[in-house]
Amino acid sequence: MLSRIAESLFWIGRYVERADDTARILDVHVQLLSEDPWAEEDLACRSLLAVMDHPAPADGTLVDRGHVLRLLAHDQLNPSSIAGSLVAARENARRAREIVSTELWECLNTTRNQAFGVIRTAPSHEYFSWVRERAAIVAGLMDSATSRDETWHFMILGRSIERADMTARLVTTQARLGPAGPGWTTLLRSCGAHESYLRAHRGLASDERAAGFLLLDRLFPRSIAHALDVAEQCLRDLGPLEGRHGVADEARRELGMVRTRLEYARLADLLSSLPDTMEQVQLACSRASDAVRARYFPTGAVTTWVGEAL
Repeated sequence: MLSRIAESLFWIGRYVERADDTARILDVHVQLLSEDPWAEEDLACRSLLAVMDHPAPADGTLVDRGHVLRLLAHDQLNPSSIAGSLVAARENARRAREIVSTELWECLNTTRNQAFGVIRTAPSHEYFSWVRERAAIVAGLMDSATSRDETWHFMILGRSIERADMTARLVTTQARLGPAGPGWTTLLRSCGAHESYLRAHRGLASDERAAGFLLLDRLFPRSIAHALDVAEQCLRDLGPLEGRHGVADEARRELGMVRTRLEYARLADLLSSLPDTMEQVQLACSRASDAVRARYFPTGAVTTWVGEAL
């Protein structure tokens, strides 16, 4: 497979997941501000922008939910926003048109076109629900209409790295806001995890168990541990680089180290330093993404011709 095609597939997975998870994070945030009339909107919005790696205005300008929605939901030129991610996913599908299925291409193209239509002016909750539904359709097409070859592995690798990173950001919003935050039950609901959590813990609800579920549950697909494990498996299937002296794949090393740190730590220790732990997850995902790019999508590579051996 050409490196440019592989890179486009990788970023299709990442951008669709980014749109989905950003919608989930913003839905929790907007709901919190709507339900709590005493919430400090400027402080909460600045905290959210910091979690999402967007600089807040430094001139003392009031940052409200409208500013956050313009920046993180509707900015079509910003690939970190919902609309920008959907546009970028469609563009990468166009570049890999000869590889992606017709159904997946039509879904991404339709989603991009609808993002410019009436849905853009819909109420926030309706808009976020639409994004989650479109992302679920894309995920279903990836899983049901794509052979388990390099095409599937690159898309799922991108999706899994992005999912681990964005779930860490979602958890960080609660850790930073503390009692003023949305609460772990709300976070579980935003991830579609609440019912799975109740079944796993037989209806026993507690903040510690809820946090542990989002961080460490091996069976729930949106937990950080599960997403890291899937990303590692994709890297193993794409091309094992293992020798007598351990793993040589830098991306696998980064993901494996942070996953092991999570799985073998005591939950109480993780919760006591949750923002720092989630920052480590985000840094590991960033370094793993850079390692994947360096290995599979090298840029500026010079073509060299090797003469026939005589």
